[in-house]
Amino acid sequence: MISKVRLGLVATALAGGIAIVASGFQASAQDDVVAVVNGKKITEADVRFAESEIGSDLGSLPEATKRRVLVEYLIENQLFAEAAEGEKLASTPEFDGRMQYWRRRALRDTYFDAAVKNAVTEAEAKALYDQQIKLLKPEEEIKARHILVESEEKAKEIAEKIAHGADFAEMAKQYSKDPGTKDDGGSLGYFTRGQMVPQFEEAAFKLETGDVSEPVQTQFGWHLIQVEDRRQRKPPEFDVIKDRLIASMIHRKAQEIAAKLRGDATIEYVDPEIKQQVEREKQPGAEAPKQ
Repeated sequence: MISKVRLGLVATALAGGIAIVASGFQASAQDDVVAVVNGKKITEADVRFAESEIGSDLGSLPEATKRRVLVEYLIENQLFAEAAEGEKLASTPEFDGRMQYWRRRALRDTYFDAAVKNAVTEAEAKALYDQQIKLLKPEEEIKARHILVESEEKAKEIAEKIAHGADFAEMAKQYSKDPGTKDDGGSLGYFTRGQMVPQFEEAAFKLETGDVSEPVQTQFGWHLIQVEDRRQRKPPEFDVIKDRLIASMIHRKAQEIAAKLRGDATIEYVDPEIKQQVEREKQPGAEAPKQ
């Protein structure tokens, strides 16, 4: 298997100036040829299989770079395979063992795609999304600013300035000790209940739009809070969470099918240590193994 170091070197070289012929993954027939090595064709189908094998190692490389890395991986794969054939390694017991393993793996992947991955449709995900959205309770969120100082006296002094017309945001820029919001006039953006410390949250959600709180003490110091807006929080749009939702559904379906297959199978643990672990896990109160 190609190493992550090798992948990194190829990707770096490409980024440094090697010309990339392909501009990205394009829809084409699986038998379209992308390269020929000593007369052996490498096709789009090979590229797809290579991506399923090592795609996770390529991170967030640009699509064109990722495609080139996959093709170079397949070229080296073919060269190594030909070298192995030349040394008659295909007739060794080790090779037979590898073939048996990869046949099982290929069958597993093919079944997973057919029975799990392809069984979860976007329409089903949208139906689940719509169902969950109906169950969501309206949640209020507020937009606020704050000024953080070290003492109650300083907070009261600033509050007095604001009461006489000073701009809250300007006072935050001048006096606030919160480095994360000071330069933005103390802006905290929108937040819901449960996102701030209890004392701050309680005071903020009691305020009407435009109001400024009395000094509020938390473990961080003393705060003045100004609420700028209140609204009902909108749920995320389907397109924003579609991929995560489908991935979650696929994971859940895979667990269900795996559990059924295990339930219908006869499984015997022969390794003594693993057998003991399994027996311990069956005991009442035992912690379930991590998946």
